[in-house]
Amino acid sequence: MKKPGFFLLLLIGTGAVAQYPDAVYSTSIKSVQLYQKGNQLSFPFMSPNSIEQLELHFDDLEGGVKNYYYTFQLCNADWTPAMLSQFDYLKGFSNVRLSLYRNSSVAFTRYTHYQATVPDRNSVPTRSGNYILKVFRDNDTSKLIITKRVLIVEEKSSTAATVQQPFNGQFFRTHQKIQFKVNLNERLNVVNHLQQLKVVILQNNRWDNAITDIKPSFFSRNQLEFNTEVDCIFPAGKEWRWLDLRSFRLQSDRILNAIYGNKSTEIFVKPDMDRSNQRFNFFRDNNGMHTIETTEGVNPYWQGDYAKVNFSFVPPNNLPLAGRDVYIIGQLNNYFTNEDSKLTFNSDKGVYESSLFLKMGYYDYTYVTIDPRDPKRRPQFDFTEGNYWESENEYTILVYYRALGGRADELVGYTRVNSITGRQGIGR
Repeated sequence: MKKPGFFLLLLIGTGAVAQYPDAVYSTSIKSVQLYQKGNQLSFPFMSPNSIEQLELHFDDLEGGVKNYYYTFQLCNADWTPAMLSQFDYLKGFSNVRLSLYRNSSVAFTRYTHYQATVPDRNSVPTRSGNYILKVFRDNDTSKLIITKRVLIVEEKSSTAATVQQPFNGQFFRTHQKIQFKVNLNERLNVVNHLQQLKVVILQNNRWDNAITDIKPSFFSRNQLEFNTEVDCIFPAGKEWRWLDLRSFRLQSDRILNAIYGNKSTEIFVKPDMDRSNQRFNFFRDNNGMHTIETTEGVNPYWQGDYAKVNFSFVPPNNLPLAGRDVYIIGQLNNYFTNEDSKLTFNSDKGVYESSLFLKMGYYDYTYVTIDPRDPKRRPQFDFTEGNYWESENEYTILVYYRALGGRADELVGYTRVNSITGRQGIGR
């Protein structure tokens, strides 16, 4: 993954207002994962003062043994740093050393795998809210290596949600609407709901297209109702493309061919066709996420190998998409639309091409386009995948609250709803 710019790194390192919550700041660091213990497809949610834990994994391709540490930073709902000292939200030590590591074996690619179970009993977050888990070298926070989001929720509200087909004819066949009600606990002292409450909606655990700053259409004493045709709708997309890389020798049906060298492997994926005009076809996917797995070893974390994986996208009539840049995204690259995920048009073949350095596993991915003239750089499925209301998507609704005179946003509600099981009239 490409390093974010120096300006972003400086902002995080100094604790300034701007934040970049999910990033890798070293080209030697690969396969970063943070998930609920035992479930690679989960999002890093926890409850305060609970026995719940998360697993952190990453590989250092430089090998050897380095002194890596981690800490937590509390943030507000918009991921700006909270105006609180670490003493106000951490119990125990502020920095914890990663003491569990192992050198790779069997694999051609040499690396050191680091892992940790967080939070450590010697450093426990005590407040609910948004946190950034920061990994850095030599106990020096200016040597930042990784940042990952962690959500700690203390449920003081409940949310009932459904996924509907929008009534607006412009979005009727292409988007999904989330209608929901938030019931607040009486312990929450809400005087001004517009200032004290914030709601965020995620689609498939993605933050790059999250909906924020949502205003309720109705508010009573302890209930907020969200039911508008403008604020809470998402492009539905289509089921994610998939790639089975659990074995490099036993090639799955998505592999075109492979080159096996003495010290490396190169995989060529079958060309991906434009699906924007194809009829919708449902199949189960992992909604953009991936798992690190291998069928060629016992433990994929230090026995899984890496390969250069070549992707290609075939546009209509083998012509470049006018006024559009094409990107490949998924959890495999944090959904980043940067130079590393951008595809280059090969005029001789009439296809877009890109390559990623991936570890053995099972991957979901998709193609999006961005209009370079769009200041918000909004990824779109329209020209590569298409949008279909029937698509299966997972939505997460987050409710934040700030007490009168409070200096940080609390995460007081967390609800997930599926676009298939959560549709009106369909049993859950």
